[in-house]
Amino acid sequence: MQRIRLRYAKRGPLRFTSHRDFARAFERALRRARVPIAFSQGFTPHPKISYASAAPTGVGSEAEYLEIGLQAVTDPDQLRLALDAALSPGLDILDAVVAGEGSLADRIDASYWRIELPDVEPALASKAVTAFLDSPEVLVERMTKQGRRSFDARGAVVRCTAVGEADLPSGAMGVPCAIIDLVVRQVQPAVRPDDVLSGLRVVAGLEPPVPPRVTRLAQGTLTAQGEIVDPLDTDRGDVGIGGR
Repeated sequence: MQRIRLRYAKRGPLRFTSHRDFARAFERALRRARVPIAFSQGFTPHPKISYASAAPTGVGSEAEYLEIGLQAVTDPDQLRLALDAALSPGLDILDAVVAGEGSLADRIDASYWRIELPDVEPALASKAVTAFLDSPEVLVERMTKQGRRSFDARGAVVRCTAVGEADLPSGAMGVPCAIIDLVVRQVQPAVRPDDVLSGLRVVAGLEPPVPPRVTRLAQGTLTAQGEIVDPLDTDRGDVGIGGR
């Protein structure tokens, strides 16, 4: 069996696609593209697809990952093109590589997010970020499957910066828009961008007047320098088409 790892994006209105909806759409795309997908054993065989750290519903992403098992050797580039054509625009297959050694999930321990805050002055966002980073602990609450839980949103944050006005693109008719760049370690319970926004409200009263727009720009292994390494980099060029 050949294993292929894919990176895909959720863009535009398709960012509101839930993980379950994407999984259904992806399985339909596999059938349309005539991909020789492998199936599990037993009375109810399932296609061999494993997902890694899916983004929350309503959040855009340029860096979602999954792995599929195939019954026949397939060229990754041809597979990427066929699947991309079979999916709706906005669910875009960006990269495909033959899987090497190890687990895909083991190569993902951090995410890089961009949070756009329309109608929020950059100076106000910067002040809130400073207060958040200066706090040793920022307790927030979120409803989980186990009920409402309180946890620290500060400890998982590696980097959090508010973009200054000089660095921002020109807004329509001068409407302000703050942008927060955020790097978060993957911990349990997971700390999401909305948890950090809740933390900014707790420590500084930052309350965006309109819903923020959140996009995951990268996820992978966090280096000592605070950079994120694409989890497919280890596979790229290391293994031939035959895979392992």
